[in-house]
Amino acid sequence: MENYVIPSPRNDGMTYSYCGSSGLMLSRIALGFWHNFGWTRGSDSQLPKDFCRCRDIVEYAFDHGVTYFDLANNYGPPFGSAEECFGKILKQSLGEHRDEMIIATKAGHEMWPGPYGEWGSRKSLMASIDQSLKRMKLDYVDIFYSHRYDPRTPLQETMQALVDIVRSGKALYAGISKYPPQMAAQAYKYLADHDVPCLVFQGKYNMMVRDDEAEILPQAAANGVGYVAFSPLNQGLLTDRYLNGVPEGSRMTHSQFLKPEDLSGDYMDMIRSIDAQARAEGRTIAQYALRWILRRPEVTSVIVGASSVEQLAQNLEAVK
Repeated sequence: MENYVIPSPRNDGMTYSYCGSSGLMLSRIALGFWHNFGWTRGSDSQLPKDFCRCRDIVEYAFDHGVTYFDLANNYGPPFGSAEECFGKILKQSLGEHRDEMIIATKAGHEMWPGPYGEWGSRKSLMASIDQSLKRMKLDYVDIFYSHRYDPRTPLQETMQALVDIVRSGKALYAGISKYPPQMAAQAYKYLADHDVPCLVFQGKYNMMVRDDEAEILPQAAANGVGYVAFSPLNQGLLTDRYLNGVPEGSRMTHSQFLKPEDLSGDYMDMIRSIDAQARAEGRTIAQYALRWILRRPEVTSVIVGASSVEQLAQNLEAVK
């Protein structure tokens, strides 16, 4: 383990908010591991260069008050590598501060071949939590999410698996992600009836994707459930990266989720308008977009990704 020392003073302006009606506070900005934390597996004595970059980002986040770290079993690529990477970071430098962190993971999207490697069956969720704990070398996670609604599995089966995972001590809280409103309502009721209330709903929410405003946000608030927003920068489109076209080597050049045709004329006009408003306030467009989400009282935290310490540092300025 490296001789890691937390700087003093720490937190550097980070603020925290209670998650729904629970007693758990989350940092207003969380660090997400969907992209940028996949790595080439190596031994502890020969860790690849990208691992060092990942460690620097995580340590910087923790040094500056980020306490919520958001993972999933299939984050990488390759699948599972983000959890492995995070586990090694904990082993090398941050492990003794485990009780100062909220570590979340999820299961429900494709993870391994065959009929049990995705969706929401009891078989899949029970195997997934055990695998995730093994990859991160943890006894428990703070939040375990059902990553998506499974229309083929009875809802009570998925929810009972979450109840049993919490009761077993493998997770402290249960959450759901991307559930349609009707199914979310049933999930909230089942979990509450079984004395494991849903802590948090995680959904995609940003200035350009506002579907959750109509039902999901007020529904979560009415049920005492916190809301965590992912993709707050719309996969980088709400940044200055694409203001002048598609840079060579950017995510849009190789991602299945982002395509150059996403930068339509109307879209670019909106982005440039938002950028002008942000500059008028002395902020970057990313900071402006993050603050726009955090203004909502239902929103507990927003999850940002980062490919460098510099990028993370700029986004953390949004809470100041």
